[in-house]
Amino acid sequence: MANKLLGTRDAYGEVLQDIGKDPMVAVLDADLAGSTRSQMFEKLHSERFFNMGISEQDMMGTAAGLASEGFTVFASTFAIFATGRPWEQIRQSIAYNRFNVKIVASHGGISVGPDGASHQTTEDIGLMRIIPNMRILVPADYYQAKQMIYHAYKNSGPYYIRTSREKFPVIYPPSYSFTLGKGEILREGTDIAIISMGYMVHNSLKASDMLEKEHDIQPMVINMPTIKPIDTDLIRSLSSRVKAVLVVEEHSVIGGLFSAVAEAVTQACPMPVLRMGIEDRFGESGSSEELFGLFRLTPPDIADKVLEVLKDWQIR
Repeated sequence: MANKLLGTRDAYGEVLQDIGKDPMVAVLDADLAGSTRSQMFEKLHSERFFNMGISEQDMMGTAAGLASEGFTVFASTFAIFATGRPWEQIRQSIAYNRFNVKIVASHGGISVGPDGASHQTTEDIGLMRIIPNMRILVPADYYQAKQMIYHAYKNSGPYYIRTSREKFPVIYPPSYSFTLGKGEILREGTDIAIISMGYMVHNSLKASDMLEKEHDIQPMVINMPTIKPIDTDLIRSLSSRVKAVLVVEEHSVIGGLFSAVAEAVTQACPMPVLRMGIEDRFGESGSSEELFGLFRLTPPDIADKVLEVLKDWQIR
């Protein structure tokens, strides 16, 4: 199924159409409903859809108000605008009160592409991680995204879910079931574990294929779909199964998945934890393929990094 491409933001819109049958579901957007796919909800349930315009602070405040009256609220815009402009409203009005607001942000990471640095958020996971009561989910494919949205709908409290502009290779079957706070071992291996999220899960699997074919190396590949609460049990168990961990993320190496994994490791099972991501800089304009190459996040780049880690740490 890995050659089939489906959009995680499309999964969001489709689930909204379904759960919109619930009269206590409301959807808000900041003038980007076509791009975020919340427009799919508007077409069926326009009486509970609110276009707040380019006013993200108002959108989050309104979402909190609707949630205080018993609504399950989904609020959407691009990730850069969902987490940056209204951060204070998310903290003060939504998270502090544990309100039932689901922030589903599209166009996360550098794969936004030609829109450039102003629209590429590589800080959103870090901004949301630091807020108490916030749960953070990043799907690795369409079917995982669908199950995440259903999960957030069925469970009370604030969530941040990152979707993408790009379509993702399919990894999971339609029967996939999501569990909050659990990492998923997609490929068993020895010596080193590659932990990734979102599109980088696919690239990590491709890198693993290359390493096995060309170097007879079989890394463990782990999808970490829940960044908060992260699967500390799985991470800590790695110290007895592999000799090093490589974290790969379409996010800044500061504050995101690498930081969460390193925190878990240093508290219980010290071992080498290396990183691949955006190294403390802004994005650039270009196709997603060009940008993955620029930031060294392609499958060959990941494979080369694994070889470098194994050599430098004298693991193999």
